[in-house]
Amino acid sequence: MRENLDISAYLVVGRENTLGRPVRDIVRAAVDAGFTCVQIRSKVATAREMIDDVRDAAEAISAAGKSDRVALLVDDRLDVVLAARRLGIKVDGIHVGQTDIPPEICRYYLGDDAIVGLSARSHELMEYVKHADTSDIDYFGAGPLHETATKPDCGKDIDGHIITRSLDELRELHAVSPVPVVVGGGVKARDIEALHATGVEGFFVVSAVAGADDPSAAARELVDLWNKAGK
Repeated sequence: MRENLDISAYLVVGRENTLGRPVRDIVRAAVDAGFTCVQIRSKVATAREMIDDVRDAAEAISAAGKSDRVALLVDDRLDVVLAARRLGIKVDGIHVGQTDIPPEICRYYLGDDAIVGLSARSHELMEYVKHADTSDIDYFGAGPLHETATKPDCGKDIDGHIITRSLDELRELHAVSPVPVVVGGGVKARDIEALHATGVEGFFVVSAVAGADDPSAAARELVDLWNKAGK
């Protein structure tokens, strides 16, 4: 899976994001619509609840016949990834932030075949990306494009201020990054064409799909817009 990683359409979802609907249903809707990567992220679920959500997501991806094409990742919780794997659940890797378990530790425990993503540092972004050790990571997550209620601390600098990213900054980020970049944070359908034009490898969303009245239609619109922008 690591060699075939596709982060072009990336869903981030946890049980607090689904308006009470099963995580499994949101994941299936997104994957059927063409989403290429799924991350289970929750700040309220227990470890066992997260394992259940990971299992449900893996089963939804499998039911869609895309286990070999859609990567399933877990945010932050290396313990959840290891436990899920021990239970026979197909989990492809982990995404960590700057204050989470270091990527090299994740790589050590998960092995060479695992996918490891890292949120890029918000302050001094360009210099950080230029000089960061990327030997253990497969992509950078960057943003926010807009301020977002889904993750209100996203993009905070060392003084606690939110730093949103302009399209020009993202164009430069793509140019200097040694690994692929996926961008999120308040991304909506109206942003997709311009975001694609920066050269970044993908977009990630939470509420645009998980919080939509019709997750299937919302996911399909986003994928179609991204694919159309690439033609």
